[in-house]
Amino acid sequence: MRRRPGIGGLQNAAAARDQYRLLGENVAKLRTDLMKEQLATFRSQLEDFARKHKNDIRKNPAFRAQFHEMCAKVGVDPLASNKGFWAELLGIGDFYYELGVQIIEVCLATRPHNGGLISLDDLCKLLGQRRKAVRETISEDDCLRAISKLKVLGSGFEVIIVGKRKLVRSVPTELNKDHNEILELAQAQGFVTVDEVQRRVNWSSGRATDALETLLEEGLAMIDDGHRDGKRRYWFPCVSSVSTYVGADTLDR
Repeated sequence: MRRRPGIGGLQNAAAARDQYRLLGENVAKLRTDLMKEQLATFRSQLEDFARKHKNDIRKNPAFRAQFHEMCAKVGVDPLASNKGFWAELLGIGDFYYELGVQIIEVCLATRPHNGGLISLDDLCKLLGQRRKAVRETISEDDCLRAISKLKVLGSGFEVIIVGKRKLVRSVPTELNKDHNEILELAQAQGFVTVDEVQRRVNWSSGRATDALETLLEEGLAMIDDGHRDGKRRYWFPCVSSVSTYVGADTLDR
């Protein structure tokens, strides 16, 4: 018959568990301290890098995007505040603040024509036209970062992906799956008809008409009834080149 461990054995086992626990805590603390030390070193090197290449960061969009990736890896957000080391050294906060204001202005100016939904590509082109005098090239990455900061304004101002396109929404319009499918279809030629929607996605006439009329009411579509076949075209400026030309005219006034 096996003997059960006595009180002394239980006490020794408890003491061993406490020792293992303390050892584990000490190892975890050493690892944490080492990681903090490494991060501090990385941040110091990042600051030295920024000082050395600040002109490239300001003027070269691709270089600026790579710099942001480096910052993200060590937990640094140069856009977190307009004050402090990064703002004083690079002026990045001011750059994105100004770009955010211009994005708002472009979205407001083109809203009567696209209903508050503009392709990211068109937005970047219009911003490029506005910033010719400044001679600062901007990229899609710059626009995306500026838009992410505009979310603090509340509803609207976000990037949505429809098919292969990124669209910038500046109004609190909720697009459901049917609306997204129609916008994806319209990317081919800029417009769709009820018959085409029925044929391509196998919907009933009522479902296609309801979705298209909703998009029309939201200001995201324009209608064209001047065709011999009698079929109404629903044009979508946000996925065609219409918004670029209209927006440029509006903004140059």
